[in-house]
Amino acid sequence: MRHATIVDIAKKLGVAPSTVSRALSDHPDVKKSTKERIRKLAKELHYSPNPIARSLKSNRTTTIGVLVPEIKHDFFASAISGIEEIAYQSGYTIILCQSNESYEREVVNAHALLHHRVAGVIVSISQNTKSGEHFQDLLRRKVPLVFFDRVCDDVPASKVVIDDCKSAHKAVTHLIERGYKRIAHFAGPKELGICIRRKTGYLEALKQRGLNPSDGLIRYGGLHEEDGYRSMVSMLAENVIPDAIFAVNDPVAIGAFQKIKEAGLRIPEDIAIVGFSNNKITALVDPPLTTVNQPSFEMGKKSAQILLDSIENGTIEPKTFTLETELIVRGST
Repeated sequence: MRHATIVDIAKKLGVAPSTVSRALSDHPDVKKSTKERIRKLAKELHYSPNPIARSLKSNRTTTIGVLVPEIKHDFFASAISGIEEIAYQSGYTIILCQSNESYEREVVNAHALLHHRVAGVIVSISQNTKSGEHFQDLLRRKVPLVFFDRVCDDVPASKVVIDDCKSAHKAVTHLIERGYKRIAHFAGPKELGICIRRKTGYLEALKQRGLNPSDGLIRYGGLHEEDGYRSMVSMLAENVIPDAIFAVNDPVAIGAFQKIKEAGLRIPEDIAIVGFSNNKITALVDPPLTTVNQPSFEMGKKSAQILLDSIENGTIEPKTFTLETELIVRGST
């Protein structure tokens, strides 16, 4: 069924389309009686403004683009909820894209959001992103941009992050204080900023307590359950058995958790384990997983607030906002 347009209303009432447009915008030059006739017919025809046409005319929309690596895990789903809450309160809607951890797909999505004339974009980059040129292109075209969690350091845009190094340091220090000395780290991609900083926190915590990671105790992989599982499989195959594991995130921790259980080892008696992010599943496994609570919902809200401020008030000086984390100690340690 075709939607009614301003032209349809104008033809039925014998007035110019421009008169209909002004009447629906409550323009003072249109007579009150004419406004009433136009509004009455618009209601009868279930007329609603065309947002695409409006954006072409004003070069502005009330749509925000959100580009994240994936939505299947709690962290990004929660952050998106925070973004949507602030956007809705301010009269904006969101278009959601996911890169599926692919740099090429991220570039395509960034260009698609640009072509949709979004008012601004909120981004967390893929694990494979090494260049921010596609985001520089958004800024060159005056599209406001905010990063959260995973950021492009070479792009001059506001960022909402946590102190990954400090948070990792606190988690590993907790393990050391519980008596664990042979602590492994299941790291993420070597060049992704959050993974670099979490590994740095791990190493600094060991160094401060006079410990050094033994050969084979740092394993690199991706950021999913299967990566933690594979890292644990390789360790067991090599007979490299740590006292404890600090995982780069909760999915990797859960993958390792699964393999430890399958191998007949006990958590935490044989191997303790700490995750990162506080996904919902961490409280449901047995024993519950110790993890770093990353305030994902608040990160989403803050990102949206910064972006909307930039959209409504013009370009603002890029700033980095660091939110606090909390170590949640549970049965796995």
